[in-house]
Amino acid sequence: MPDSELPRTAASLPRLGLAGTQALAAWTAARARIRDVIALSGGLGAGKTEFARAFIRARPGGESVSEVPSPTFTLVQVYDLAPPIWHFDLYRLSRAEDAWELGLEEALADAIALIEWPDRLGALLPRGRLDVELAAGPQPDSRDVTVTGYGDWAPRLAGLSAEALRA
Repeated sequence: MPDSELPRTAASLPRLGLAGTQALAAWTAARARIRDVIALSGGLGAGKTEFARAFIRARPGGESVSEVPSPTFTLVQVYDLAPPIWHFDLYRLSRAEDAWELGLEEALADAIALIEWPDRLGALLPRGRLDVELAAGPQPDSRDVTVTGYGDWAPRLAGLSAEALRA
């Protein structure tokens, strides 16, 4: 079944600053569950790792995680939370199939997967997922964010708005 046939809900969140991006990550973390995939896309410096950092720290037990480095060079960082969180940065991935060697199968089965540069997975990217697209906003340090939920993420996006993140 192509993505276009899955239930789908989208929200546009223009002009989010750092605090708004962190609030979105916390909002998402509160709704995430085991086997969820959160696909983070955007150019270099768009805020993908900042989103992941705030997401991890917002999960139960995440406040005790002292460092959340970008996995740019290691390609994956695993956080022993409940459920575990696998944070992938696939920017340097040569072939989609190489993701299996990083533990993608385990992450999809038993964890929450945060995936930066999800386009590198091609057809391996699960159809049921949450896409978070970050782009530079009109003001310095602002981001325009589009969040799209596919499959069972679609109903979980109910009530998401820039106003809800400020509440």
